[in-house]
Amino acid sequence: MGSQLWHDTEIVALDLEGSGAQDRDHEAILEVAVVPLVHGQPDLDRAFTSLVNPGRPIPQRPWISPGLTDAVLTEAPPLNAIAAQLAELMNGRWVLGHNVKVDWRLLSRHLPDLRPAGLLDTLSLARTMDFPDRSLSTLVEALRLREAMIAAAGGSQPHRAYWDTVATAYLLPKLIYRLWPKKPPTFDSLRLAASVTVPAGPADQPGLFD
Repeated sequence: MGSQLWHDTEIVALDLEGSGAQDRDHEAILEVAVVPLVHGQPDLDRAFTSLVNPGRPIPQRPWISPGLTDAVLTEAPPLNAIAAQLAELMNGRWVLGHNVKVDWRLLSRHLPDLRPAGLLDTLSLARTMDFPDRSLSTLVEALRLREAMIAAAGGSQPHRAYWDTVATAYLLPKLIYRLWPKKPPTFDSLRLAASVTVPAGPADQPGLFD
């Protein structure tokens, strides 16, 4: 992408809520949200969020976000019913997340035909700075994003897909400004600082973005 500025690149923020990593290959997706960025800012009018019917009962574990109960999930569409919408939003674009490799591993396991341009990680970017706690909620507070989040996602809450996706979309330009305060970086500079590669299969096979 050469000298193209970072905010001229097609980026979408992503977050999933799942049944838990202890389910291993059987981990179910319970909720998904995608928020496009336009000129570096979240485009909430084009945001997509949905509960997902996992097709099986989900035990009420402590780490499953409030509100993700069998009663509401059984009324939600299955993942294959929203797969085309996710592909339309994500294919060919850079996918942004906070610890994005966790979400990508789960999503690509269920929808292996998705083909984003690559992955960007706000957690990787935050690790280059002096934040003592790099959790998403703490960074929202540290970078004074609380009011923006209430305005943008007041009907949601932390650890739900929409809230976390919007928070990540707002977090990216804040982190970029701290790293490059004088002028916006090129996308190549951002990619070098924030992109991640995740294996798509066994350890001896190349990853999707290698």
